[in-house]
Amino acid sequence: MSDSVFGIYSDYYDLFYKDKNYFEESEYIKNLLSHNGIVNGDILEFGSGTGKHGILLSNYGYKVHGIELSAKMIAKAQKNKGFSCQQGDITSVNIQKDYDAVLALFHVISYQTTNKKLQMVFANAAKHLKTGGLFIFDFWFSSAVNKHVPSVRIKRFLDDKVEILRIAEPKIYNNENIVDVKFTFFVRNLKKGHIETFEEVHPMRHFSLPELEILAAKHGFNCLQTEEFLTSKKVSENTWGVCMVLRKI
Repeated sequence: MSDSVFGIYSDYYDLFYKDKNYFEESEYIKNLLSHNGIVNGDILEFGSGTGKHGILLSNYGYKVHGIELSAKMIAKAQKNKGFSCQQGDITSVNIQKDYDAVLALFHVISYQTTNKKLQMVFANAAKHLKTGGLFIFDFWFSSAVNKHVPSVRIKRFLDDKVEILRIAEPKIYNNENIVDVKFTFFVRNLKKGHIETFEEVHPMRHFSLPELEILAAKHGFNCLQTEEFLTSKKVSENTWGVCMVLRKI
């Protein structure tokens, strides 16, 4: 994720995802970690956002440190004794510490739309992991994106301060496996009544399993499992979001 992508969007990030089941997702990640032998320890989270996953994972006994490029997200993040975070670029940040696991959740990998950035993220994850440590991430799956072609979507959000209408319009680049999602927002201030409009484009890349498996091997990982994120179902052309678990050799 980048600050340029999450600009004004960051101001309303928690409102946009207030219905996202962070608790269930964090429990799912905790189960993946423990199933693969990590029942406690230190976790580095790439693209930690406003810290929702990190806080919940810290409640399971993990010590989580988040890296987030958006200063606005960092400012909104709550911290506790088990969760800390800092502003930084996940392609290049150097914490000078080895971790038991690196996480990149909520399609952070799909925001790496160039081969260079993608390889830098994998290399940086490997650099920060102990031998035997896990790299867990989810991503858009090419087979599902190609079958269920992204379409225009409209959604309404409301809290005690604003009412927001969000229009998402995809532009598909088949040769690059990239979808540019153009968001148009109409934000009505409930107190003052005025309406503000803004636009942002979020480029998203989707992947096949073989290309990520080859990349993983190149950076010293074994692939332990791939499955549908959250449900643990077998991956198919109907699986939009895939979770991959890698172990550093």
